[in-house]
Amino acid sequence: MRAKDIMSSPVYTVEQSTTVESAAELMTTKAVTALPVVDAGGALVGVVSEGDLLWHHVPSDPTAHLQRRPDVDPANRPHAVGEVMSPYPVITRPDADVAEVAEMMLDRDVRSMPVLDDGTLVGIISRRDILRAMVRTDDVLTADVQHRLDEYSDGEQRWAATVVGGVARIAGKFRDENEQAVVAVLARTVPGVAAVDIGA
Repeated sequence: MRAKDIMSSPVYTVEQSTTVESAAELMTTKAVTALPVVDAGGALVGVVSEGDLLWHHVPSDPTAHLQRRPDVDPANRPHAVGEVMSPYPVITRPDADVAEVAEMMLDRDVRSMPVLDDGTLVGIISRRDILRAMVRTDDVLTADVQHRLDEYSDGEQRWAATVVGGVARIAGKFRDENEQAVVAVLARTVPGVAAVDIGA
């Protein structure tokens, strides 16, 4: 399974000049946890997350109001996304293996990663996307793999697919090694399939 199979696309983005309030409203409305930040030409320059927006709006001293003084001077609070975003975001590519993406997210402690194809922002993938793909049952995966194989063979059920523990097993005859390779790739692209076993 590749990043392109489960990423969210098109991507909701903001610019550095976007207000913090507008970014927060967009996140809430679209139910996303992070937004890529792009320049006027659409190039990625950073990422702003829920945590980035909340960091400067949650009082560090919860007793400040009891002392009748502001915890943070409102004049010093950030107003634009460019002031709170994370520059140099961790990115991935459309053909990256989801397991590789998940490992990178954990290693770098990020919850979302923009997906770039030759420098162009084409999607974003979150931990939630990965979890959603991984929790599909074997029955659902079996039906999905079988459907793709039947479509490839123009409705003729030339192969039988079964998925157990995330491993897709394909039984049937193949014309040659190229066809076998194509079938393996088709099964592997089903979100939730961890491996493919080709049998006779």
